[in-house]
Amino acid sequence: MPMRNLRRSSRAALLAAIGVLGLCGLGFRALSAELSRPAHAVLLGNEDLARLPMQLGDWQGRAMALDEALIQATDTDAHISRVYTNGTQSVVLFVAYGVRARDLMPHRPEVCYPGAGWTYRTGQSEQLALPDGTTLPCTIYRFDRGGLGQQSTAVLNYYIVDGQVSPDESLLRSRAWRGSGGIRYMTQVQISAMEGGPMQAVPVEQQVRDFAQAAAVAIYGLMPTPETAEARP
Repeated sequence: MPMRNLRRSSRAALLAAIGVLGLCGLGFRALSAELSRPAHAVLLGNEDLARLPMQLGDWQGRAMALDEALIQATDTDAHISRVYTNGTQSVVLFVAYGVRARDLMPHRPEVCYPGAGWTYRTGQSEQLALPDGTTLPCTIYRFDRGGLGQQSTAVLNYYIVDGQVSPDESLLRSRAWRGSGGIRYMTQVQISAMEGGPMQAVPVEQQVRDFAQAAAVAIYGLMPTPETAEARP
């Protein structure tokens, strides 16, 4: 794929992914006030997440700035948005960190993407083997959008809640309903790849798997440890 087309595909995938998150957040404001209360929070800032290396295995990253309105719509305390490339492969990484359960609970791909005009095709939970010998539970979704110039995207999604990884929002939801002391922090990781046409050598589902395996240990390393996750009023 020519580099110009690769950049165009990367930007389209990023705008699709972040735009979907923003729209989903806007529709979630009326949920119970209980979910809005800050937990005994462990706060991180954008600078903390920015420590994620730009080079992850064979993947080279670059930051991609977001529109301020989209940032506000995602309702997160910290985030990073990057495009990572590996030869002709390109994925979008969005990591969202929050201390209020309501921030990330609404951002389920199987709900948000159809709400933004995409057609849900498949969703499958997987356990990916990681370099450190552990496994990564995640869910990989496939969405299409019709019309002229039909688009197709794969989205790999998982959550980290107080150090525990979950392939869906079930852990986040169960902790949230315990009340304000139930969660100290939560993180959502989304990796997406846009179909690039007949010249694309690696299927988009495999691209998001490959990148998730290369990045998961480094992403987890950014999260608060039990020692730093002391309750803060």
